[in-house]
Amino acid sequence: MAQPQRLAGYAGYQYFLVTSPAAFVAHVEINRPDKLNAFFEAMWLELRQVFQQLSSDPDVRAVVLSGAGDRAFTAGLDVKAANETGPLSSTNKGAGAAADGARNAAKLRRHIAEFQDCISAVERCEKPVICVLHGISIGLAIDISCCADIRLCSKDVVFAVKEVDIGLAADIGTLARLPKAVGSASWVKDVCLTARNFDAAEALSVGFVSKVHESKAAALAAALETAGFIASKSPVAVQGTKELLNHSRDHTVADNLRYTGVWNAAALQTSDVPAALMSGIQKRKPTFEKL
Repeated sequence: MAQPQRLAGYAGYQYFLVTSPAAFVAHVEINRPDKLNAFFEAMWLELRQVFQQLSSDPDVRAVVLSGAGDRAFTAGLDVKAANETGPLSSTNKGAGAAADGARNAAKLRRHIAEFQDCISAVERCEKPVICVLHGISIGLAIDISCCADIRLCSKDVVFAVKEVDIGLAADIGTLARLPKAVGSASWVKDVCLTARNFDAAEALSVGFVSKVHESKAAALAAALETAGFIASKSPVAVQGTKELLNHSRDHTVADNLRYTGVWNAAALQTSDVPAALMSGIQKRKPTFEKL
């Protein structure tokens, strides 16, 4: 089976492989399998660049995000790298390093804010993102996947909100997004306070993932099929739907209805509406211009 080609304009990324397996579909792979796809600063900065580029790319209408290799989607933060460089490193904790607590806190706050912003780029991406989780999927795996629109996994996946086990409260998005992604506050507090592992069946039972597949390959195939189906739809309609659903999650019904009215006052002027309606009448597959 032929390997998908690299997507034009994305060859310069070091830690992410971006290919085009189907028309208007991008497949992004976290590409550090020898280190279980664990993240250090250069990777999360690159993640932001990748998803910013995808967000405005007219040749992309849906994105699949997965981890390279068989062992892990991501093992989370590369603790060894974090201990060697950056604000959490041991070299920053020596005598005099935090002589002024306020100044040290300011540095940490900026570092955390940038880290958060990089991971949030997945959520801000205008295109729907389907996350395929497999193997070890802990720590940052939860932060990142909570930013995705659809989550699928293989039955071998091992999840954990791991941060309390390394001495901190999760601060890159899990505590903000996971309670809104599932229906049980009790369950969220259970997994976040204990840092215990949970499996695919438990993730499915609380709604964290929408489907469990036999293997990574099967989950990836399902994700690519769904992405291709989404990519065949009107990009105006798809991007508007994502925007309005995310707005609904964080606002009241009245606020969302008002925002939807303003959004669609512009979006309904698209040629995609009559094209979609006529294709239904004529029993043919519609085609839509790039957005």
